[in-house]
Amino acid sequence: MEIKVIAGDITEIEADAIVLSFFEGMERLEGDLADIDRMLNGNISPLVRRGEIKGKLNEITIVHSLGWLPAERVVIVGLGKQQELTTGKVRDAVAETCRTLQKKGVRSIATIPQGAGMGGITLESSAQMLTEGALLGVYSFRKYITKKEEEPGEMKQLTIVGADKDSLSALMAGCQKGKVLAEATNLARDMTNEPANYMTPSHMAEMATKLAQTYGLELTILEREQMQELGMGALLGVAQGSQQPPKFIVLRYWGRGNREIDIVFVGKGITFDSGGISLKPSEKMEEMKRDMAGGAAVMAAISAIAQLKPQINVMAITPTTENLPSGSAMKPGDLLKAMSGKTIEVISTDAEGRLILADALSYARKHNPKFIIDLATLTGSCRLTFGDVYSGGFTNNQEFLNKVIAAGAEAGELVWQLPLHELYREQNKSDVADIKNVGGKYAGAITAAQFLAEFVGNTPWVHLDIAGTDLSEKDRGHWVKGATGVAVRTLVNLVLSLAKQ
Repeated sequence: MEIKVIAGDITEIEADAIVLSFFEGMERLEGDLADIDRMLNGNISPLVRRGEIKGKLNEITIVHSLGWLPAERVVIVGLGKQQELTTGKVRDAVAETCRTLQKKGVRSIATIPQGAGMGGITLESSAQMLTEGALLGVYSFRKYITKKEEEPGEMKQLTIVGADKDSLSALMAGCQKGKVLAEATNLARDMTNEPANYMTPSHMAEMATKLAQTYGLELTILEREQMQELGMGALLGVAQGSQQPPKFIVLRYWGRGNREIDIVFVGKGITFDSGGISLKPSEKMEEMKRDMAGGAAVMAAISAIAQLKPQINVMAITPTTENLPSGSAMKPGDLLKAMSGKTIEVISTDAEGRLILADALSYARKHNPKFIIDLATLTGSCRLTFGDVYSGGFTNNQEFLNKVIAAGAEAGELVWQLPLHELYREQNKSDVADIKNVGGKYAGAITAAQFLAEFVGNTPWVHLDIAGTDLSEKDRGHWVKGATGVAVRTLVNLVLSLAKQ
């Protein structure tokens, strides 16, 4: 979709539809909507009086202009109560509107900076939300569908109409940032939606190579032999059941003069998780192609950061492999030695994500970063707790987690903190090794996070368990059915906020 920013009068714009907003509780039309009502011989105001237009959040009303305006349709979208307006509500409202209009064959829309001047929403943030909402809301993954689309084609253009030329600079800045963030999120969605026979560890490495070449990132890809030299026994233990070679992908963005790493992203990259010898039930196993959502997110996020160019140094690590059962696969009861030197008793081969992250976190720590954040579809326990609404957040540094939660709230990606109490470490104690990879039946998300904490030392660290939020089973606001690309925009917002300090 092309996003344009112009100065002009919304009533004079030629488009398939122009989109304006209405607030819940308003008794009459105001501003551009009142002007358009007069141009349409008062055909909109009776809808308000009769309660057909209430202004409730995401309520969409379509009025045909019948030649009285250059635009074919006037679309009134509800933004809820004016005093409760947020940037997130603007993002979700435009996403719902674009999705609805696209299904009706609308190819081009125009709108004003929705919500600007209210609730702390600036022209720039309004343009960013409009752009994000439009690009995220109409996303679909139809790459392998050979049958022609039965529904109307894709929406081609969104025009944001500023009141005057003085507004263009702010609108264009917001539009550009929103475009970078949304396209990065959709990249992560594309990667996660790919079938596992296409999105192999080697393919993820190829994607990293392409991103590095396109955005000027520094790239290192460790092969099996190099992982062996570094002592990455935990990752290699998971990989030994698959014929696909594992890859350890490292992307670096240098935004300031020295070579000190400010923050490391670590993303779990299990391109398919069968559970290994501890085989998962067959129901919904096809969803396990998405077990690399964390890895996709960190790769997409650093590509967005490279485009926005903050003055900060960022490293993104994606350890990637398949987890499959075979004659060479690791077994329950096996003992692995991580890069850090810690020994791990394997209780369940289906707790493999924390094993590959153990080596990735150890690698990250050796680079002495100021902060580490990892993303992983780690536990069914977290999904059972939060569904697809919140990601679970864990930390050894409260101030850092507070920044992550704020960055997520700005992106519309919610994080809820869970405890890392010392008592939970007891569940991970092993009789034959330093630690075991499963802490028992209870508090699964917490004991998994406690396992990871063993490999970060005192470095300020946040673990985000995105099991649940990585996948949406229906369209909702700027989320669409399938992979969500969750945490891409959270990571970018976090880095931008750290760069300002």
